[in-house]
Amino acid sequence: MNMPTAMTILTSMDEDGLVKLSYWLSPSFPVGAFAYSHGLEQAIAEGLVVDRESLFDWLDFLVAHGGAFNDAVFVGAAIAGWNDGERLAKLTDLALALASSKERQVEQSEMGRAFAQAVELGGPLPNGIDPEHAAYPVVVGALAGRNDVPALPAIRLYVQAFCANLVAVAQRLVPLGQMDGVRVMSRLEPIIAANAKRAFQTDIGDIGGAALMSDIAAMKHETLKVRIFRT
Repeated sequence: MNMPTAMTILTSMDEDGLVKLSYWLSPSFPVGAFAYSHGLEQAIAEGLVVDRESLFDWLDFLVAHGGAFNDAVFVGAAIAGWNDGERLAKLTDLALALASSKERQVEQSEMGRAFAQAVELGGPLPNGIDPEHAAYPVVVGALAGRNDVPALPAIRLYVQAFCANLVAVAQRLVPLGQMDGVRVMSRLEPIIAANAKRAFQTDIGDIGGAALMSDIAAMKHETLKVRIFRT
């Protein structure tokens, strides 16, 4: 019996769907990701993130234990249930309920709404996806699933885009140079890969997080007097 090789697995992917997802998660897609810092603006204002090393530590923890990991679990769950409207609706409710602050909920719902509305221009959304009651990782996962994007690379791409957006935030606010941003993203690559696999294997009932400093920063950001970002 011939076992599939890595090349066989790669070429069996739906390349059109994977390329489409890459575009959806790029800075040019109109979801307004550039307007959200996931509490990082507050962390920078308080001196918790001040350089390349502290930015790496902050993102490392988010990918392994914070919002980035939870989002990754939701992406995987939505891919698996993309054609089950009731499941997608429940995943949306759970994703919004798990938001640790008002701003985090705004981040989830507004990016989800913008993503759904943009994708809807190309055709109807999956049942259970409502732009007026949406959670970003659930919408991304549902559309990835409908376009036959394999779960693991989809999760990995999502988390990579999450981190790249926050690196861009730090480059503007710390500030950091472009090469520092590249170094941070390069160090995060194996961490993103490992935690994407862990998220893929995590049941939605086991979802949770422990990034308390990030959660508190997101709560305090609501009253930050001078700010550029919405969250």
